[in-house]
Amino acid sequence: MTIPDGPGPTAAYDGNLMAGPLSELFALDVTVAVVHCRGCGADAEVATLRVYGPEPGLVGRCPGCDDVLVRVVRTPDAVWLDLGGVTSLRVPAPKR
Repeated sequence: MTIPDGPGPTAAYDGNLMAGPLSELFALDVTVAVVHCRGCGADAEVATLRVYGPEPGLVGRCPGCDDVLVRVVRTPDAVWLDLGGVTSLRVPAPKR
């Protein structure tokens, strides 16, 4: 995964930056999944989250209230996923 160089540590990217790390955990494109924010109740596609990082991991914030929704950290032997700010994750069902 290549993380773009930003203007500084507070540079925000869109949620598509999480596609690489999340592909290690999910067999589908999670950027089109919809998360429900525990803080403000907004629904947002993962691709629309404001993402900060890369060190020590990626942090996805709600585009509505800026609460932390998703954290992804890649270590040499594991991928850590924290969905503490999310009450639900809705993934489009594959067509049959």
